[in-house]
Amino acid sequence: MNQEPSDSQPGKPLPTPIEASRESAPEVKGTSTSEVATQVAQKVKEFPASPGVYLFKDAAGVVIYVGKAKNLRTRAGSYFLKAAAEESRLSNWLHEIADADYLECESEVDALLVESRLIKDIQPRNNKDLKDDKSFPYLMITTGEDFPRVELTRTPPTQGVKLYGPFPSAGALRGAIQVLQRIFKFRTCSLDIQQDDQRWKWFRPCLLASIKQCTAPCNLRISKDAYRKDIKRLQMFLAGNKTRLIGQLKKEMGSAAKSFLYEEAARLRDEISMLESLDERGELDTHAQPEVFYIDPAKGLAGLKKILRLKETPRTIEGVDIAHLGGGETVASLVQFIDGIPFKPGYRRYKIKEVSGIDDFRSIHEVVGRRFQRLSDEQAAFPDILLIDGGKGQLSSAREAFEALQIEPPTLLSLAKREEEVFVPGRSEPLKLSKTSFASRLLQYVRDEAHRFAQHYHHLLRKKSQFRK
Repeated sequence: MNQEPSDSQPGKPLPTPIEASRESAPEVKGTSTSEVATQVAQKVKEFPASPGVYLFKDAAGVVIYVGKAKNLRTRAGSYFLKAAAEESRLSNWLHEIADADYLECESEVDALLVESRLIKDIQPRNNKDLKDDKSFPYLMITTGEDFPRVELTRTPPTQGVKLYGPFPSAGALRGAIQVLQRIFKFRTCSLDIQQDDQRWKWFRPCLLASIKQCTAPCNLRISKDAYRKDIKRLQMFLAGNKTRLIGQLKKEMGSAAKSFLYEEAARLRDEISMLESLDERGELDTHAQPEVFYIDPAKGLAGLKKILRLKETPRTIEGVDIAHLGGGETVASLVQFIDGIPFKPGYRRYKIKEVSGIDDFRSIHEVVGRRFQRLSDEQAAFPDILLIDGGKGQLSSAREAFEALQIEPPTLLSLAKREEEVFVPGRSEPLKLSKTSFASRLLQYVRDEAHRFAQHYHHLLRKKSQFRK
């Protein structure tokens, strides 16, 4: 256990395992069990109504149980209520309690971390499950990636990670991770992000980036060095060095302000403020977090291989969409994804030339024909999957374009917006695909990007037309 001064009680270091186990041993000789329990219950009533860790000891002064609390007085006092004696998990050892002590913490997050460290070091016999059972949750930080990720795991690997825990409550640990993510803005996704792969610049970050809970390394919005600096700050906090961390951040903020780096200074100021107000973050077990459906390219492509029964995992997906306004200046877009990531040099725009009025079916027929006639003439590689925005009618138009050219098509799909249904040629019913599966999310990403690109082109043409007037 880290023996540096802990922020669980400012200026006071955490006790060593022996100290925590032996100090304040009570005199119980000649006193009945009920009298001892009454004395301990009375002592607990004097505990502060603040976050912290409580320790129950036996008659020899040995710590037999460690727990965390948002309100020490209420939580520790609950063990001496009648209902506690009727709980099977408590009734076997409650009579052993001969004394109680506490360590006050600044927040429930701090208490959770202190609890874990004490249990690991002291190994109280009534926290025995946490000593032996590897199914309990750990907080894991990967170490072998350009942008380390943070996650909860019950089956930690033996190398390539830094582990904290185990923790008694998975719910509380999830809540703590979500609270800490707001401060240190680390990623929790499983994406394999490499700094030197510039294709990530075109990847669309998930909702956590929009609400400023992640610095979006998946879009290369932060450098490898800057991201790792944030991870080191997180590790410093997890090791119980919050006071030292805040002091360090204040120095960095001052230096940034002196160098006129006001944006960086403001970011550090906000980080300090959140660290200092951790006690206002609410219950960890019920901590609110938005539902985030991030897109994992590798898992999405693997899912498509399985669902479509392909011999190989697809690498290239192209998406087609049509945009028009009142039948005027109908345009089409074609976007290209390689290994599940947008490849902007492969994007194409088309003015529809052979169709008058509103006719999405004929417009799709035209753009698919023009695209694949050229690829065929140039003997260029076809994409593994061609995704059409629309339903069965749009898919049929694309298939007919290949038939007219007498060209063997790649794997053809269409994705209907309303129900996110996936259609394939020769099948009247859509594929059964969960709307939140990685494969479905990847197809939605391709479809949405094609739609965005088509709309952008259409707006450009409208502006040019208005300017000419």
